[in-house]
Amino acid sequence: MRVVLAEDLFLLRDGLVRMLEAYDFEIAAAVETGPELTRALAELKPDVAVVDVRLPPSHTDEGLQCALAARRARPGLPVLVLSQHVEQLYARELLADGNGAIGYLLKDRVFDADQFIDAVRRVAAGGTAMDPQVISQLLSRRSQDKPMGGLTPREREVMEQMAQGRSNAAIASHMVITERAVAKHTSNIFGKLGLPPSDDDNRRVLAVLAYLDRG
Repeated sequence: MRVVLAEDLFLLRDGLVRMLEAYDFEIAAAVETGPELTRALAELKPDVAVVDVRLPPSHTDEGLQCALAARRARPGLPVLVLSQHVEQLYARELLADGNGAIGYLLKDRVFDADQFIDAVRRVAAGGTAMDPQVISQLLSRRSQDKPMGGLTPREREVMEQMAQGRSNAAIASHMVITERAVAKHTSNIFGKLGLPPSDDDNRRVLAVLAYLDRG
């Protein structure tokens, strides 16, 4: 699997390269600026891009904007964004096209290699990998704007897990309940929120994320 990596800090970039190579990823390019990222994504057509939000020369959201532009040119390009802070605007921009194959992780909340590699692989396969803090903030904002359809606390917990990209089996394991109970909660959530039911994990996640992002 070919990866384009964009990170301006040398030590972190080198560490990510070594980690990805240790898990049999091919590093197509490891760059440190926005213009370099734009060229690499256009010319190398990687299987997935791992992108720091803030890159030179602006050190604002250049990495994210380069990734979004690349997704417009190549819809569905898998992009995993790394950020120092929760920025709802960044999350909303990533979710806007509804194509999936996106991830948003906070750098200081990636606690081990397996967690990070799982996120890269999930995004590359067309799924989602969203940090729980991002989902919590989207849930909080949505709850303030409009009621959450009368969801119970348990259903909100299931919804939060679902929005992170977890399957029913993973949610059941995390919450120490049965998959049947998760399926029942999921059915209730979709019914209360007026969302179309789906057995496809990725479509289900996108439906929930799109709901959370609606104003």
